[in-house]
Amino acid sequence: MAKPVFIAEVSSNHHRDLERCFRFIDVAAEVGCDAVKFQLFRIEELFAGEVLEKRPELRARKAWELPVEFLPPLASRCRERGIQFSCTPFYLQAVEELLPHVDFFKVASYELLWGDLLNACARTGKPVVLSTGMATMGEIEGAVATLRAAGCLDLTLLHCVSGYPAPVEQCNLAAIRTLAQAFQCPVGWSDHSVSAAVVHRAAHRWDASAIEFHLDLEGEGEEFKTGHCWLPEQIAEVIAAVRGGFSADGSGEKLPAAAELFDRQWRADPSDGLRPLKKAREDFHD
Repeated sequence: MAKPVFIAEVSSNHHRDLERCFRFIDVAAEVGCDAVKFQLFRIEELFAGEVLEKRPELRARKAWELPVEFLPPLASRCRERGIQFSCTPFYLQAVEELLPHVDFFKVASYELLWGDLLNACARTGKPVVLSTGMATMGEIEGAVATLRAAGCLDLTLLHCVSGYPAPVEQCNLAAIRTLAQAFQCPVGWSDHSVSAAVVHRAAHRWDASAIEFHLDLEGEGEEFKTGHCWLPEQIAEVIAAVRGGFSADGSGEKLPAAAELFDRQWRADPSDGLRPLKKAREDFHD
C-alpha cells in the first residue's frame, strides 16, 4: 500500500492577490503536500444568466475569480518549491489556458456530468483527477467511459461528499474501495469533514491513493467560514501522522526487532520459569 498523495485545494481563498497565492504554495510545500490546486472560473460561464440575475450573492463571487495572468508565475513557484501545480477548469477555454502550466487537471464534482469538459481534459493527454461527490455509480460510469474514450490513460477518482462541511457519519469511506474495484484505477478522498480521524481512516483502512483538502492560511479566506477548510498547523500534524504510520509497516518478516534485542535475555528460562535466561544469570554471580 503506497502513501497517499496530499493535494492542497486553495479554492477561492486567494483574494486575487498573487503574493497570497504564493504563500499558499509555500505553506502547502512546508506542511508536506505533493500538489496544490487552484480553480479557474468565470462567473458568467459558471452560472446560468437567469440565476445570476436573481442571486446577488453569486454575482459577488466575481471577486473570487483567479486572474489568468497568475497561471505562469504560480506554476513557476510550484516548480521552485518542488510540488505539482493543478487547477480545476470550469469553462471550456480554461482547459486551453491551463494546458501549458498544470501537471494534471482536476474536474470538480459539480462538472461530472459535463461531457464536453471531460473530453477537453482527456484529449490533452495529461492526467485527470475526477471528484465524484453527489454522483451515482451510473453517473460515474458514464464520466469514466467518456474520459477513457477521449484518451485519458491516467485517471484518479476521488470519493467525495459535497457537504460543506461533510458530517463524519456521512463520509462513507468504504465507497473508496467500491470505486477502485469497479473502475480499476486509483481512488482517493476529497475531504470536506476537517476530521483527522476521517483522513487517517481513508488512508490506512481504505487505501486512499490521494487526499485532497481545502486549505486556508489563517481563517480569513472567502470560504473558511463555511467550515470545510483546514488551517496549516492542523493539516501539517495530520500529514506527518499519516505518513509516519506507514513507516510502521515493516517487511512482514517475523524477527526480533532491534528495539527488543536486549530484552530477549530477560525472558523466563524454560527450565524454571524465572527471569532472566540462565545464561544471562551468569553475569550476576560473584
